[in-house]
Amino acid sequence: MRAAHVKFSIAACLMTILFLAITNYLTSPEHPWFLYPAFFLILYPVTMLLIYKKQSKLYSVICSLLTIGYLALINYFTSSDHLWVIYPAYLFLWWPITLYVGKWAKTVQYAVLVSLLTILYYGALNFLFSPDHPWVIYIAFLVLWWPIALHYSYKRNFFGLSIAGTILSALFFITANFITTPHTIWAIYPIFLMLWWPLSMYYFSYARKSKSE
Repeated sequence: MRAAHVKFSIAACLMTILFLAITNYLTSPEHPWFLYPAFFLILYPVTMLLIYKKQSKLYSVICSLLTIGYLALINYFTSSDHLWVIYPAYLFLWWPITLYVGKWAKTVQYAVLVSLLTILYYGALNFLFSPDHPWVIYIAFLVLWWPIALHYSYKRNFFGLSIAGTILSALFFITANFITTPHTIWAIYPIFLMLWWPLSMYYFSYARKSKSE
């Protein structure tokens, strides 16, 4: 990729954004719709430039900040009374962080740290802005799969993974049942289905050992 291609992409995108902004102002100034295509038009030359320079880490930083800034603008212009940008912004920050930590991002310790920080962050948002329903349990259930799966996969202990995954799922279903509909016990149905996972893994391992003997 030549430098001339990068310069052309920058010039073309800037001209397109200017044209859309003028059109937006002349036709419908009450709503800045040109921001939607402008975001992707800005990403294009940034991608071209940083790929040309082989700066993947810097690319992750710039793209994350651009995305957060774009979402903040949309938040401001469409629903300024509700600060929803703080929910996805946290997730975009982990893209450059994960690249910069390098090989440590593949460890169980990193997975545990990120999972706990994620639960604490969204737990705080849950408590501050919508304490009437503890929706953080759904996020916690999802992110905890990461360190659990990583731990047992590195040990190649898939039976242990099935046990840990079943326990985590059972706790989640029981908690969700108690919070949402405490007068109707429905958690036993998905828990019963989840029990077949460790049972099948156990008998599969037992069958393999019997054949090997």
